[in-house]
Amino acid sequence: MKKRTKATIATIAGAAILIGCIWLINESRYPNVPAFDDHFTRKFLNKDKKVDDGFYEFKSKTGQYTMWFPEEYQLLHENEQQYVRDGNFYERWRASSIEKHKGKNQVNDIQVTFSEARKQENEEFSVETLLKRRFNVSKPEKIETDEARIYYQSAYIYFKGNEKYVINDKKKHVPNTYVAYVADKNSKKAIQLSFDSIGKNLNSYKSENEEWFIKLLKNIHFDEENSNE
Repeated sequence: MKKRTKATIATIAGAAILIGCIWLINESRYPNVPAFDDHFTRKFLNKDKKVDDGFYEFKSKTGQYTMWFPEEYQLLHENEQQYVRDGNFYERWRASSIEKHKGKNQVNDIQVTFSEARKQENEEFSVETLLKRRFNVSKPEKIETDEARIYYQSAYIYFKGNEKYVINDKKKHVPNTYVAYVADKNSKKAIQLSFDSIGKNLNSYKSENEEWFIKLLKNIHFDEENSNE
């Protein structure tokens, strides 16, 4: 009986060691960065496609677009409202990162909303509405690529109690919030993307956030096979 018990324990221990080794081998195949440390986030990323320093390719579960995803971010998925998808026509997600700056936590947040119901004649109206809601202004900066029209704007936003204050003059304060609207030239697809930074000594970063944000925008690619002319 004792021999049988010892044999059973040895078998279980051996199986546990084997499973552990397989798990370690599988984990070692992923890059050692925060994005791949999270099992939900890694489902969207191509581990073999580091598109630039600090970025991996993100592929939407709608199959409608790809974009660059910063390696220090993770998708939020604690509840069903943080990642939402409706078939191939709508997707909304948030991702965040936490870093240390002068001993304090710096929280960065990206929010992306993809939809395929844009009316081209309402494009500028949609942009103006978005900017007025976030910044109380309606004039965007504009960039065009071969694939898309990109509208964006930024400002410094802070709150006193429930009261929202917006500083649009970049000479007075470095922006901590960036908002963009990316419209596909070949279909009704569009993406709204925002970036918020809370806690950093922004005056020491100047244009770094804007350059980083524009890099994200320029590398959104809509899937041509699913485009509707």
